[in-house]
Amino acid sequence: MLSVREALDFLQGAARPVLDTEVVPTLGANGRVLATAQVSTIDVPSADNTQMDGYAVRAADCASGAATLTVAQRIPAGTVGKPLARGSAARIFTGAMIPQGADAVVMQEQCEAGVDNSVTIRHAPEVGEWIRRAGEDIEAGGAILAAGTRLRSQELGLAASVGLANLPVFRRLRVAVFFTGDELTMPGEAPGGQLAPGAIYNSNRFTLRALLENLGCAISDFGIVPDSLEATRETLRSAARQNDLIITSGGVSVGEEDHIKPAVEAEGRLNMWQIAVKPGKPLAFGEVDRAGGSAFFLGLPGNPVSSFVTFLLFVRPFILRLQGVSGKVEPRAYAMRADFDWPRADRRKEFLRVRINDAGGLDLFPNQSSGVLTSTVWGDGLLDNPAGQTIKAGDIVRFIPFSDLQH
Repeated sequence: MLSVREALDFLQGAARPVLDTEVVPTLGANGRVLATAQVSTIDVPSADNTQMDGYAVRAADCASGAATLTVAQRIPAGTVGKPLARGSAARIFTGAMIPQGADAVVMQEQCEAGVDNSVTIRHAPEVGEWIRRAGEDIEAGGAILAAGTRLRSQELGLAASVGLANLPVFRRLRVAVFFTGDELTMPGEAPGGQLAPGAIYNSNRFTLRALLENLGCAISDFGIVPDSLEATRETLRSAARQNDLIITSGGVSVGEEDHIKPAVEAEGRLNMWQIAVKPGKPLAFGEVDRAGGSAFFLGLPGNPVSSFVTFLLFVRPFILRLQGVSGKVEPRAYAMRADFDWPRADRRKEFLRVRINDAGGLDLFPNQSSGVLTSTVWGDGLLDNPAGQTIKAGDIVRFIPFSDLQH
């Protein structure tokens, strides 16, 4: 069996990032991947300005700690004040430009306004106090965002702060999904609301589509495909024509009714992997040929928790690489305390569904079966437990929150 590390390295090494780019409004670029580095053409701040509501002064005029000065002007944000004369102060508001001649700001809580257009400064400020200097955040000509950055709210705000109304990004990754199994039924389609004997609802379709939407993919959903070799081959051919990646759930075994393996082998190439991971041991990776190229293929297990966890661990970083993300694509694990015992060591690396308790430790969902989807709703994330490792209450373990795995 491949180790988790070996499988991840293989997938990321095989990924061919999309090359097509487009320019989109910065307001609409959330979740997209930046195609070219961005450089600021301005200083941020563009001029010295105040961090506080208060009074702009010359520090030397306030050295006594109880100086009374004439308030010569009022400077709201967005206006430009006049040069500040010696012995005077300017009433100034957060974000406003520092007037020429002033070298400090005293916050209004340290000042006492007089009735005769004067103010008593009850503080001896240092030069530069409460002043943001021009360019202290960003200097003109400085790089602000690297190519391959996945744009979040922070990056979009930074781009807007230097006046970038549009950004060059890689096009959305096109992903096709379909699901095999004559036993699958869509919610709302069972006659009279009653499942036929042996039928199950297709929960994986909802889970995988939502995960792909979270990653900003353009999805082509081919639905449930009949359990036949020809139907599976035809769907693969259709999916490969316009998509970069094809994802299926179920049907990757070698039984008489499991048609994914022979269908992909007939239409392209396939590696069937057994990965030393629990849940989610089987994973199929390959390519489906089309005119002028091929689409990647990933076949996930059919059990709902296995499909979910396998997507988070293996498909998500692969997709991020295909999207053009150049930085770290694997989630960070956090050291946390286990508040339970896990005496059954497994020969495979385990990803246990756990929840953070009020004491700051981790509780374990009592049923870790790969078919118990309620564990993924109850839990806050996965505990990454090495192969052969038991856990005792109080042990420090590796925790990966779901919030870090779904975007």
